[in-house]
Amino acid sequence: MKYLLLIYGDNSAPMDPAQPETKEILEAYATFNDEINGRGIHLGSNALQPISTATTVRVRDGDVLVTDGPFAETKEALGGYYLVECADLDEALEVASKIPGAMFGSIEVRPVWDLE
Repeated sequence: MKYLLLIYGDNSAPMDPAQPETKEILEAYATFNDEINGRGIHLGSNALQPISTATTVRVRDGDVLVTDGPFAETKEALGGYYLVECADLDEALEVASKIPGAMFGSIEVRPVWDLE
């Protein structure tokens, strides 16, 4: 079954590649990527630009409303995701627990709805 692992974290402090802490986090992600690629469960992933680059679109009564920024004002924001193929929820949770962002944010695990 496919699962989307959504990575949420503090968006108020963008990562600075020049900082040693950022380098450590990026190395941890590289190790995690190697593991899930080695297990053959990694289907896709991406990091997202900061929330300040977001644009929100709503349609109300036929009118398209476009606003800068996110829909909700919150300190924790979606920062990236992994799409994985796991045998079951237990395996998806085990994989999610190894995402480095879980150490300072949270990972939402969502089964992908197969509509076919």
